[in-house]
Formats: sequence, C-alpha cells, structure tokens
Amino acid sequence: MKQPIGVGMVGYAFMGRVHSQAWRSVGAFFDLPLSPSMAVLSGRSAGRTADAAESLGWAAVETDWKELVKRDDVQVVDICTPGDSHAEIAIAALEAGKHVLCEKPLANTVEEAEAMAAAARAASARGVRSMVAFNYRRVPAIALARQLVAEGRLGQIRHVRAQYLQDWIIDPEFPLVWRLQKDKAGSGALGDIGAHIVDTAQFILDDRLTGVSALTETFIKERPLADDSAGLSAAGSGAATGPVTVDDAALFTGRFAGGAVASFEATRFATGRKNALRIEVNGSLGSIAFDFEEMNELWFHDHTLPPEEGGFRRVLVTEGGHPYAGAYWPPGHGLGYENTFTNEIKDFLEAIAGGYDPAPSFEDGLQVQRVLAAVERSAAEESRWTAI
Repeated sequence: MKQPIGVGMVGYAFMGRVHSQAWRSVGAFFDLPLSPSMAVLSGRSAGRTADAAESLGWAAVETDWKELVKRDDVQVVDICTPGDSHAEIAIAALEAGKHVLCEKPLANTVEEAEAMAAAARAASARGVRSMVAFNYRRVPAIALARQLVAEGRLGQIRHVRAQYLQDWIIDPEFPLVWRLQKDKAGSGALGDIGAHIVDTAQFILDDRLTGVSALTETFIKERPLADDSAGLSAAGSGAATGPVTVDDAALFTGRFAGGAVASFEATRFATGRKNALRIEVNGSLGSIAFDFEEMNELWFHDHTLPPEEGGFRRVLVTEGGHPYAGAYWPPGHGLGYENTFTNEIKDFLEAIAGGYDPAPSFEDGLQVQRVLAAVERSAAEESRWTAI
C-alpha cells in the first residue's frame, strides 16, 4: 500500500475545479510514490462549498481555512484563492508543517512574496515542501522546448517573443469581478496572464530577466458592479458601476542575464484570441515557436541544415519519449488544458516523497513578482528602463 497523503484545498471556483480534476486523476496516469486523499475543501459559503465538495469529490468541508490548516488529516494545503489571501494562508500552512501548492502569481506584492519565500526556506529545512502553480511549464511542448535549449540545439539565444492574448472582457458591460480590482488581484492582465509568459520564458531559457521598459493601459475604466461571478464569467444588474483599478493590457521589452533581448505582451482585449499563450525563441543555431491554442505542437527550425532543407517544421508532441506525454494516450492522441495540472500534481508529489524542493519554487514566484513590480514601476515612469 502506498503511503496516503491528505489534501486540503482552499477555494473551489475556476482554479479549484481544475486542481480538483488533477487530484482526482493523477493516480490514474502516473505511478505515484504517495496516494493523495481529497480530505477537505474550504470556502466562505457553507452551502456553496458543500455543493462544490460533492461535485468535485472532496470528503469534508470547512468554512474557515484556518480550521483546514489545523486538521490532522491534511498534509498538503492547495491554495486556489485570489492573490490577496495567498500570503496569509501559505505562511500559516508552512508554519503548521503542511506542504503548500499555491496558485500564481505568488502574491500581490513583492513584500508579500518575500515573506512567503522566507517561510518556504524555513519550512524546507524542516522537510516541508512548497511550489507555485505555473502550470504551463507542464505542457509537454513547452517542456520539450526547454530540453532543446538545454541541449544547445538553438545555440546562443538572442531573441524571445512572448504573448498572452485573451478577449474575455472586451464587452464594456462585463461586470467588475475581483480580477479587475487591484486590492484583490494585485494587477490585471499583467499579473493574471503576464506572469505566465514571464515564467514560461524564464523556464525555457533557464535564465532570468534583469530589466524591463514597459507601458500599461486600462481601456474601460468603469464597469457594472458584479452580482455574482464564477471563473471567468459573471453577472451584474448594470445599475451601479465601480472603477477598474488594474491594467487591461501590459507591453514591455526586457533583457535576460544571458544577453537575449525580449518582448512581452499581455492583454485581455485581443479580439478573437481566447487563450493564445505564444512564445518564440530565436538562437544562433535554430528557433522554436509555440501557441497554446495548438498546445500539442512545437515548431522547430534547425538552422544548421542547408537552406534548401530549412524552415520551421511541426513536431506533434505526443510520443512516449516526450515529456509527460507517455503517461497518457497512444501517439497522436493529444492532451488538454487539464493535463497540465495533473502533470504539476505528479511532480509535486514526487518531490514531497523524494525529499527535495520542487520547481517552480516560491523563490521562482518571487522572481516573477519582482518582474511584475518592475513593469508597473516602468509604466508609471514613462517607460523608464527599470532594473529587476
């Protein structure tokens, strides 16, 4: 019998649903060293939390996350709440000896992220593990891209082009949900989706951004107050309005420690783009290109070939030898969004059982938070070059 490990999750909306799917399914695809038990779900509304627990597969319910952290049947705390509560929950859980998986971005401010990273370092010394849920690292094609860079197949990296394009708040009548309020979300498109492309780029290159020049824009500055919201959908009466206090779009250039130059764009106003996380990396020996809307494909150009044979070629990343893909279906049978979280949980559990710190760590999350803060400072100061 594998050793059981009890999981308590805080939050049950969009991220809570996908994390629940991952906890339910991870044992069906991977030979795990631990057997996760979905012990308890926490949410503020007793009725809604109970309904969510029943549909998502959680055994018990708490309406106070502090009670969840105290429970003897919980060894892992999975944080799926808005960013304004990440630091308090994560630090309390780590100090209580619970392993922590925390949704991204790690926090709403650099100061909160620094406190979380310090708590994670102290906990690690006691054998308690922590990880930030940057799930796109676990897309097989992105993991393959990192592998190609690490093997030197792209040579010296010179350019990175990263975009995350969505359009779900184009309608000016879309209500003022928490993602549009700075006190809850920290920032808008920058933190919500820009954090992903910052982490993805740094992951693929195994390098860090050292400075940025940025601009941000809020296109719709007032919205109807929300009566109710779930995930990326919401309803409002439209009678009263409130101010949008975050960015709708963020654009910035940057430089990596290794010398590569980069451009980043994060917007929720790219009409017709639903979830287009795109990244292209150009090196002296080749290039890679990826778009999450075609997540099972990686485009690769080998510049060492003669021009007559050159150009980008499509790699279908579903073979047994590709990262993660072999655990699922026969070649050619693609994976989906939810599988990135399953892969994430698998890596997290292996790190706990193996006694090592998983990646991305809270330190990695802090680095991303510092990039986001530098972007905001630069944008506030007429795009001044800002060191990280």
